Amino acid sequence: MSRSRQPPLVTGISPNEGIPWTKVTIRGENLGTGPTDLIGLTICGHNCLLTAEWMSASKIVCRVGQAKNDKGDIIVTTKSGGRGTSTVSFKLLKPEKIGILDQSAVWVDEMNYYDMRTDRNKGIPPLSLRPANPLGIEIEKSKFSQKDLEMLFHGMSADFTSENFSAAWYLIENHSNTSFEQLKMAVTNLKRQANKKSEGSLAYVKGGLSTFFEAQDALSAIHQKLEADGTEKVEGSMTQKLENVLNRASNTADTLFQEVLGRKDKADSTRNALNVLQRFKFLFNLPLNIERNIQKGDYDVVINDYEKAKSLFGKTEVQVFKKYYAEVETRIEALRELLLDKLLETPSTLHDQKRYIRYLSDLHASGDPAWQCIGAQHKWILQLMHSCKEGYVKDLKAWRYKTPHRVAFVEKLTKLVLSQLPNFWKLWISYVNGSLFSETAEKSGQIERSKNVRQRQNDFKKMIQEVMHSLVKLTRGALLPLSIRDGEAKQYGGWEVKCELSGQWLAHAIQTVRLTHESLTALEIPNDLLQTIQDLILDLRVRCVMATLQHTAEEIKRLAEKEDWIVDNEGLTSLPCQFEQCIVCSLQSLKGVLECKPGEASVFQQPKTQEEVCQLSINIMQVFIYCLEQLSTKPDADIDTTHLSVDVSSPDLFGSIHEDFSLTSEQRLLIVLSNCCYLERHTFLNIAEHFEKHNFQGIEKITQVSMASLKELDQRLFENYIELKADPIVGSLEPGIYAGYFDWKDCLPPTGVRNYLKEALVNIIAVHAEVFTISKELVPRVLSKVIEAVSEELSRLMQCVSSFSKNGALQARLEICALRDTVAVYLTPESKSSFKQALEALPQLSSGADKKLLEELLNKFKSSMHLQLTCFQAASSTMMKT
Repeated sequence: MSRSRQPPLVTGISPNEGIPWTKVTIRGENLGTGPTDLIGLTICGHNCLLTAEWMSASKIVCRVGQAKNDKGDIIVTTKSGGRGTSTVSFKLLKPEKIGILDQSAVWVDEMNYYDMRTDRNKGIPPLSLRPANPLGIEIEKSKFSQKDLEMLFHGMSADFTSENFSAAWYLIENHSNTSFEQLKMAVTNLKRQANKKSEGSLAYVKGGLSTFFEAQDALSAIHQKLEADGTEKVEGSMTQKLENVLNRASNTADTLFQEVLGRKDKADSTRNALNVLQRFKFLFNLPLNIERNIQKGDYDVVINDYEKAKSLFGKTEVQVFKKYYAEVETRIEALRELLLDKLLETPSTLHDQKRYIRYLSDLHASGDPAWQCIGAQHKWILQLMHSCKEGYVKDLKAWRYKTPHRVAFVEKLTKLVLSQLPNFWKLWISYVNGSLFSETAEKSGQIERSKNVRQRQNDFKKMIQEVMHSLVKLTRGALLPLSIRDGEAKQYGGWEVKCELSGQWLAHAIQTVRLTHESLTALEIPNDLLQTIQDLILDLRVRCVMATLQHTAEEIKRLAEKEDWIVDNEGLTSLPCQFEQCIVCSLQSLKGVLECKPGEASVFQQPKTQEEVCQLSINIMQVFIYCLEQLSTKPDADIDTTHLSVDVSSPDLFGSIHEDFSLTSEQRLLIVLSNCCYLERHTFLNIAEHFEKHNFQGIEKITQVSMASLKELDQRLFENYIELKADPIVGSLEPGIYAGYFDWKDCLPPTGVRNYLKEALVNIIAVHAEVFTISKELVPRVLSKVIEAVSEELSRLMQCVSSFSKNGALQARLEICALRDTVAVYLTPESKSSFKQALEALPQLSSGADKKLLEELLNKFKSSMHLQLTCFQAASSTMMKT
């Protein structure tokens, strides 16, 4: 046969893949001139000519049959063109296994199914059909024995329809050699099957859409044919009979499958119930899980589960869910109460407090747990402070420690406050800035807290003020009991005060309170809340200064007992030095107290304090002056001289005194006078400098009053000594002059100075020796006064003589001139005047012989008593004090 046309060419097929019996449309060129010209059609090697319908030279419609190849060409053969070619291919998919209860749009070959247990196809009744290969990939049996697998998976099954299905067993048994890529394809198949099941009837309709259309077309063609023939109008027509047959078939099928479908519905409901339990097991198990996690302390887990349950079931209308969610809420409420109790429990750490507050905020607890915690902590701190005081007051009688119990209490109290208040303050700061709360809780409570923040700030300020008030009051009750009111004495006082605290312990307590103030300032607590502590520190400093000065006065009062009466080269004992050292040590101990720390006021800020400190300072000076007076007037029997020793550096000092280690009252007077002179010139001025160095006020008044008291004592003691020494000498003049019934009117010519004058000079020399032994500087002052008294008495005696003979006048002039010339270096204007008045009371010398005789006798006197009179030959530069 000659070919007049080109061979057929297939250029397209739609769809290009599908399962057997899929209807496809083939398009191309030269596909034949008519239905009779089409003599061959193969797809993937399967002959599809029986189902082919020639539409035109470029279009053919047919159904794909069973084929051995998964993918192949579309070959069209015509009489006019012969065997053709194809530029496209068709992919044949394996048909899905349809279960006995699965919907299907096409007829299922019930005799051809896959038996998993025997791995072969069998023809069995439809009711015993089982599901197909679930993975949709080729099964490759393993070499593992059934017994080994049963031992390995005890109580399990490889049958995926079983309740004890084991996926691992199934894979080992059927796919032990399957590649990973094929397993991935199996996962894809499973997902596809799951999606189809979830799509339900819609997927069924989509899958059989072409079948429905074909059925619709067939029924429409039959209907039209019957309408054309007129057979539908006859009773018992074919369509009526067909309808009756279909109804009977449907009823028979329903009866046949009623039991199966009933079991299916029951299984579906059970499966749905199990699915619900499985799907919502989180909610059903949540009440028990909450209790377990609370017992373990896993509050974070409880809160996360609760938030999840609340978001999922908080607004549910399902009664079962509402019931279980109510159980959850009941347990969460119990947890809120538990956490609140733990939060308000004391003592607790700041970390725990923050943790519990965060938990409660995450659980949306009612009220303000954080503020409740702050209030509970405030009460706890106050309770601790008062309990501390009560404990120390009760232990007062049994106190055996070196530190005074009141000072120890203040130390304990401040440590307690510093251990509790920082965390209390940090808790408040965290409350204000919102760091106590989680982000969710903070957002939900931010508006509410912002409304209350001002009121909360005022309330917290009152709490801090109350803590500071209690701290200050308790400290005052222990250290400054007189500074608290009578109504507060029971609450803040109650101490049995046997003796006042010394300045040393008060200074120690001040340091403790200062450190407390610094620590609280470091927390950035506002200064106005700490002002009461500053006031307490100032009062303690003032009290410390007062106590120290009072204690210093008591120590100085006891200095008289330490007087050893050992005199150095300058005529001083150690007493002035001890006095100065005592004051210096006292002021040195007050150095830290007087020093003003940042924010502190001066101790001497108040005029009243200045006046009291000035008076105490004056009192210290006057106490020492009184000690000197007591030492100078102490009876001889009261002086302990057993400790006296010879000063080897001054072998001439004390002379005979050291032989019997005794001191006379005159010698004590001289020693005290010598000390007074040194105090006036050095010690008191040095002490004034020390007072000024430590910023004492009223130093000029202290110095002025002290100097006046010292000078008064010095003058009084000096006059006492002069009286003791001058009176005997003055008293011996008149009896000496008139001894032996001497008469100025009738006497022999003078042959020399009489013995009474020599005796007076010897007594004056003895005074000189005594004074010189104690203090060289006192010699001019003492001798000038003694000589004033002697010259005044001598002048009085001369003026009392009614008349002198020539010899008497010469004798009187000789003795007056001898005395005057001997003590000339110690003459004062008063003594010079007295000597002048005495000489003026005598008749003048009339002849040169008398003057010559007077001069000779004076020289003879000075020559004979040269040794005794050496003590009066002092340097002219010696300063004399009146």
